[in-house]
Amino acid sequence: MSITPVILCGGSGSRMWPLSRGGYPKQFLKLHGDQSLLQQTATRLQGMADVAAPLLISNQEHRFLVAEQLRAVGMGDSRVVLEPMGRNTAPAVAAAALIALEDNPDAMLLVLPSDHVIQFGDVFQALVAQAATVAATGKLVTFGITPTEPQTGYGYIRRGERLAGDAYAVAAFVEKPNTERAAEFLASGDYYWNSGMFMFRADAYVREMAAYQPAMLQAVQVAVSKGVRDLDFLRLDSDAFAACESDSIDYAVMEKTAHAAVVAAAGLGWSDIGSWSALRDVTPQDEAGNSVLGDVMLDRVSGSYIRSETRMIAAIGVQDLVIVETADAVLVAHKDRVQDVKKIVERLNQAGRSESVTHRRVYRPWGSYEGIDAGSRFQVKRIVVNPGASLSLQMHYHRAEHWIVVKGTARVVNGDQEILLSENQSTYIPLGTTHRLENPGKMPLELIEVQSGSYLGEDDIVRFEDVYGRTK
Repeated sequence: MSITPVILCGGSGSRMWPLSRGGYPKQFLKLHGDQSLLQQTATRLQGMADVAAPLLISNQEHRFLVAEQLRAVGMGDSRVVLEPMGRNTAPAVAAAALIALEDNPDAMLLVLPSDHVIQFGDVFQALVAQAATVAATGKLVTFGITPTEPQTGYGYIRRGERLAGDAYAVAAFVEKPNTERAAEFLASGDYYWNSGMFMFRADAYVREMAAYQPAMLQAVQVAVSKGVRDLDFLRLDSDAFAACESDSIDYAVMEKTAHAAVVAAAGLGWSDIGSWSALRDVTPQDEAGNSVLGDVMLDRVSGSYIRSETRMIAAIGVQDLVIVETADAVLVAHKDRVQDVKKIVERLNQAGRSESVTHRRVYRPWGSYEGIDAGSRFQVKRIVVNPGASLSLQMHYHRAEHWIVVKGTARVVNGDQEILLSENQSTYIPLGTTHRLENPGKMPLELIEVQSGSYLGEDDIVRFEDVYGRTK
């Protein structure tokens, strides 16, 4: 029996703002530990028997982020499927099931969100082994987290008859309760938090989709069959996928099927990191109940989560706050109101503010750039190009560029010339000149770019050649 992990990489980036953004959602962040949540999800599978390379379902805008983060942890053989638009989890998993069945008619899927924390990997692997035994019989298994408090932010699963070990038939799925009902669920011992993790045979999921969501399944079948290879990615057909109804696995299949089962998942150290308060709960705290990361100084502060990314934070005489600082935004909220951060993101979107979508540091498949200063007709950026990476051969209609190498070696195409620049050397790219920047070395290339001209937007670019297949 071969298990194909399916890692779902969607997300709007609104719940963990300002660190998480639309262009850089929380699964790509190092929120808990030295790896991003996506990297932790992928590496958690290492060492398990009969586990194939993961299959990742991603927004097409995040494709290079996904690929680079997997490569960085030695999992570059993972396959990445690109959704042209979000359609929730049921269609995404249907696409994964159809693709897995092409490789193996007996494929077993382990469906995992990419943005959860699981602190005890050995417990996780043991639960997967137990779930696989149940799923092999044709059951659609979900992982139910044993509740530790009357939590109102999760959906619940009520267990039915015991199937084997800690596996039960699902008696009912229950919507998020109020505090009183959540306390009753906790006291009964028959309810679990719905984790959003699943395990089932690929053909069993397709069978249930055919029974309960035939139109959705048909649309996904067309999207997969008409999908096209783009470098190392599979792009689902846009028109077919756009015609697909948007729905979750829970609503589309699990609440309807007669074959749902739940494995009681205790001792995982699990959190879906659904808010800054949830992250505080799984982060080490000092004797005053504070979680502190970065350059922070406190005086008479208690019960707070305080995180500095670029500057020092000093807090005096406050309690129960969440303070998160980034280069371009600072969040200050009471720990009980952090769910409302989505309202701030909505207001930023309505105002057309870039802070809801991008950081000052923007990641590209070749590296990153960060805005340092800007004014009328000029802009200054710090550019980092990864070893062996190259920007596209391009031209700008409205701006000229000055490049000064700070660290490393740059190979530059500047019109008809190709030159090598080392530290402290520079070049000037006139407006309308074809150019390319490449790092031929084995260490990151760092340079300062000064742009000047009548228009400095990122869309002022004409690409002639691009190793990443981008046209804009």
